[in-house]
Amino acid sequence: MSFPAASGTAPFRLFVIAGEPSGDQLAASFITALAARLAPRRLEINGIGGLALQRLGLVSRFAQTDIQLMGVIAVLKSLPTLLSHITDTADAIVDQKPDLVLTVDVPDFSMRVARKVRKAAPSIPIMHWVAPSVWAWRPGRARAMAPHVDRLLALLPFEPAAFKRLDGPPTLYVGHPLLDSAASIRPDTDEQRLRDNALTPVILVLPGSRRSEIRHLLPVFRETMRLVAARYPHAHVVIPAVPHLAEAIAADVAGWPVRVEVVIGDDAKRAAFRRARVALATSGTVTLELALSGIPLVGAYRGNAIEGWVAGKLVKSHSVLLCNLVLGRNIAPEFMQNAATAPALAAALMAIIPDGPARAAQVSAFAELDGIMALPGGQASADAAVDAALDLVAQPRRV
Repeated sequence: MSFPAASGTAPFRLFVIAGEPSGDQLAASFITALAARLAPRRLEINGIGGLALQRLGLVSRFAQTDIQLMGVIAVLKSLPTLLSHITDTADAIVDQKPDLVLTVDVPDFSMRVARKVRKAAPSIPIMHWVAPSVWAWRPGRARAMAPHVDRLLALLPFEPAAFKRLDGPPTLYVGHPLLDSAASIRPDTDEQRLRDNALTPVILVLPGSRRSEIRHLLPVFRETMRLVAARYPHAHVVIPAVPHLAEAIAADVAGWPVRVEVVIGDDAKRAAFRRARVALATSGTVTLELALSGIPLVGAYRGNAIEGWVAGKLVKSHSVLLCNLVLGRNIAPEFMQNAATAPALAAALMAIIPDGPARAAQVSAFAELDGIMALPGGQASADAAVDAALDLVAQPRRV
């Protein structure tokens, strides 16, 4: 992306690292807002990213998928490539001397690059967006980030205090992008009538966006829906599926004992949110999205035995559901690992389908989220991130 440069004004040079599709979208929103703020000064972007950034003119130095690795085995298999990418990326930043380095998510990769850049060129400002979950596990990461991250941008309002307590880098809450688009998942009058219908409820089932998640959760969710359908035979189950998993999910649900609709794409997902009465969801960002829509939910997660053991040893937060974490109390019930059984999930779902105390408690609590998460003046998260970036760039450089 570029704009005509103002007379005598050098371009603003941004080096960006976005290793996940969600980070790609965040970085693209930042660049769009930054370009508008800088105009007519030209913005030059270099770095690593996916389709959203490439549409804005980024020529990615390597495929974004190269650093989308999960699990020890996958990382070990790709270790030579990863180490080469870390070195090459850091060298490119040092050579280009950008006005700002923006790293988005993928902290294991981004922080190794930042460490090398800080050692070789300490005057280059580095900002990281999406604070790692140090409040839940591996708290030592906060202090480890501090020497080579000048500004950390948080998506959750309680994170700045957590990083201060843990001696992390200066951290600023810049809002969550979900709040910017919350209106698109909230029902209008006609859709609210569908949501209010407890006799033929629309039930969202969200088994996750990774193959490992659907492999562990879909069998449990199928049995859960069988039990729910025994009491609510006219229930309509909707599964918003990511495109790369839609075929596998459709094949699995063909044998479910309840009417199931698999929908694909953001528009279909938002439409389903607007009419859903309840949801059964894997833990993750989607639980906050459901809460912002006002949908009572039950959270669940199942992984392999090793994942369960590690989580039990390391995770220290009172909940793994983002909606509960932001509210500061456990409102939505959650069932992890061996506790995520069909009878338990079905009982929890059937407690929030009819009008009653369990449903009312969630609806009332979720209505608090706008007040907790909104930025002053309703500022969008990308604009708040740009404010933080320009403030950082304007500060005296370290030497």
